[in-house]
Amino acid sequence: MNPIVALTPTPLWKHFAALCEIPRPSKHEERVVEYALSFARARNLKAQLDTAGNVIIKKPATPGMEDRQTLALQSHLDMVPQKNASTVHNFLTDPIRPYVDGDWVTAKGTTLGADNGIGVAAILALLESTDIPHPALEALLTIDEEAGMTGAKNLQPGNFEADLLLNLDTEDEGELYIGCAGGVDVNAILPYSRDPIAVGSQVFTLSVRGLRGGHSGLDIDKGRGNANKIANRIIDTALSKIPELRIAALDGGSLRNAIPRESFCTLVIPAGTRDKLQQSIDSESARLSQEFDNEADLTITLEPTEAPGSTMDAASQLKLIRAIRCCPNGVARMSTKLTGVADTSNNLARVVTAEKDGKPQVQIQCLVRSLSDTARDQHSLDVAACFELAGATTRLDNAYPGWAPNPSSPLLALMRDVYTEMTGAEPEVKVIHAGLECGLLAKPYPNWDMVSFGPTIRRAHSPEERVHIHSVANFWDYLIKVVQAVPGRN
Repeated sequence: MNPIVALTPTPLWKHFAALCEIPRPSKHEERVVEYALSFARARNLKAQLDTAGNVIIKKPATPGMEDRQTLALQSHLDMVPQKNASTVHNFLTDPIRPYVDGDWVTAKGTTLGADNGIGVAAILALLESTDIPHPALEALLTIDEEAGMTGAKNLQPGNFEADLLLNLDTEDEGELYIGCAGGVDVNAILPYSRDPIAVGSQVFTLSVRGLRGGHSGLDIDKGRGNANKIANRIIDTALSKIPELRIAALDGGSLRNAIPRESFCTLVIPAGTRDKLQQSIDSESARLSQEFDNEADLTITLEPTEAPGSTMDAASQLKLIRAIRCCPNGVARMSTKLTGVADTSNNLARVVTAEKDGKPQVQIQCLVRSLSDTARDQHSLDVAACFELAGATTRLDNAYPGWAPNPSSPLLALMRDVYTEMTGAEPEVKVIHAGLECGLLAKPYPNWDMVSFGPTIRRAHSPEERVHIHSVANFWDYLIKVVQAVPGRN
């Protein structure tokens, strides 16, 4: 038996352990959708799959609570599939292996999926309960939140009666969120020509590993290293010492919403210049270690590898290097209204060489976030312009709006009162730079009064993701008290 099943609260951890057994990366939620629908059928709960692919489950009020307002509960079914290059794991077929590490639950070499599996597990545990008084409940379990929010984007009106919604997708116990950033993907394609490899050339793999990475919304303001930026800088510095250096392949980063932790570059240099390349890398590595003193595990290595068939042409290579140099990465602007909150940012998430229709190209993916939809749009154009100047074609995709805060929310007032009564302290009310689905949910359901909260999760979107055990118990207790405090209908 999985050891996390014995943790408290047992009903929640039981469902989270079950979710860990089900592969559920974004855009591959078929099995977890069926799990949720089967869960509902087995308990005679009304359930449906909406036109967007989301699961909707409804449970009547318990006796004595029929006059209370209907409450919606929302979490997303998918998870971010992240692992280190050395970890053997197939997210489409292999279960997540959670384990207890002191006060935390984490996973073996992969993301844990506590984001947002803990929220889903809490909803299922509440729907399953037979001894918790509650008003009528409407659960919304969305798909594809992490890769495009298509479930929330395509939610249709008419499926819900609730006026109150709890989003269970934030990651700090004792904090209530009432607003979030919007976002947009910036995709660039830079075509290039192939050059033959000179006779006698030496070929190496430059590896950048060990960076902390993290969530490109929650962690973008923490000054962490970006593997794509670091690898590009090392190559650019080496090119000034070895003008004949050529890039044969790039593979940096993985997902648009994860700060890149690793980058692997195949480099070709003239015979007899390895020592010069190594010296350049060593010097730049020393400078990087001083600059990124928060990246203690940063490792930069150079290893011989097999010769590729060709390299990138010199002109395209230089344009790519300059474009990545110029591309904004990290926080562009802090909020002037909300202390300590990033307003606008970009994550240079993915840089990879590929081939399409027999033609080589470099594919670049960025995710721009902003509390302001207009600032989001302008910064995305700034990012796109860097690559357009290099000759790339660009496309802006998957735009989603921010969630405008409502400090006068009646639901917020209720939740503050419940928290204070429960703990004797005031909860922190915040706006988050990450993207929550609430902004999209407000489009078909403008009547929804929404608040987001959750347990303490650290290093989401990275293989070091972990969730604090005691905070999960507190989160569960708080959720139950809020559910039971839902007011009567007007």
